[in-house]
Amino acid sequence: MAKGAISRDDILKTLKEYDDLGRDAFLDLYGYGKANTYLLVHNGTEYDSKAIAGVAHKHQHGAPLTWRELSGGQGHAVDWLQREGFTIIASRNPKWTRDELILACDVVVRNGWEGLSAEDPRIAELSDLLQLLGAYPVEERAPTYRNYNGAARKTFDIATHHPAYTKKRTNGGRLDREVLQDFLNRPTEMAQAAHLLREGLKHGTLEPVRPEEDDDDAEDEASAPEGRVLYRRHRTRERNKGLRTKKIAAVLKAGGTLACEACGFDFAAVYGERGEGYIECHHVVPLHEAGEGMTKLSDLALICSNCHRMIHRSAPWPTPSELRAVVQQQATAGGTSLPGPRVTTEPIAST
Repeated sequence: MAKGAISRDDILKTLKEYDDLGRDAFLDLYGYGKANTYLLVHNGTEYDSKAIAGVAHKHQHGAPLTWRELSGGQGHAVDWLQREGFTIIASRNPKWTRDELILACDVVVRNGWEGLSAEDPRIAELSDLLQLLGAYPVEERAPTYRNYNGAARKTFDIATHHPAYTKKRTNGGRLDREVLQDFLNRPTEMAQAAHLLREGLKHGTLEPVRPEEDDDDAEDEASAPEGRVLYRRHRTRERNKGLRTKKIAAVLKAGGTLACEACGFDFAAVYGERGEGYIECHHVVPLHEAGEGMTKLSDLALICSNCHRMIHRSAPWPTPSELRAVVQQQATAGGTSLPGPRVTTEPIAST
């Protein structure tokens, strides 16, 4: 049986059977549960999308797909139904992202760690910012996505989990509490991150980074203190080839070598010609601390791939010198030593 090989007519027949039997009887007959994430909408009626897609297979292939044989999400049932022209909507809103929670928590902080009502104009502003952020694509948003009521409720989820709150708490999630703790531990940094997010969204200078857009930085983005959006901007600055070239030239001109400032690893010494001239560039000052502005070569450090990963693994990010101290401590405990730190230089130019 070819999964996904269903026609619009197959789906329409299945919708009629669903209507004739009723939702509960239809789902019980074919062993499906109620839709958790997506619904098919046809002529004003909502249907369980996964069940419809699975059962529709019987019209051409003699038997329906069981619930174990397909996924109800994108790439499977949702795509098959949309391919035939049907409308799919989210049945519930997705979880809040770190970026969204930074914006919400900042509102709570500025309100004296108290939640806000849906009628408060600051909630209207927050809801508008969340729509601009667009942390999830439209098809994954329920009709109530980040509306005034949802935004207001999230402020109470945050406020009622403050350590000083003594009354009954709402059902906030783990990430809510993590972001709250970040604001308690690093209030200035987090306030600056929220400010950069707000201004970037208002002026259209920040592009949303959606959860499904995973790449080699996915793990780092998940734990970035400033959120995915600002972290992506931070990494873009690190990957600026012009800055990296200038930094390398400045180090070599001063008589230094392209060895990692944290652990002393030298790509050329280990890999020969293949490693000649290679080193990664790390922006020492996170975007939420530095703000948007000119990047000086003194803001950059040359480090190896492993140390770069270790720096970005979790907040707060250590500086290369702080990481070097950790590596040196480990080396000493193991009876070895690190190469001496390479020669550094003041910037020859700014950009």
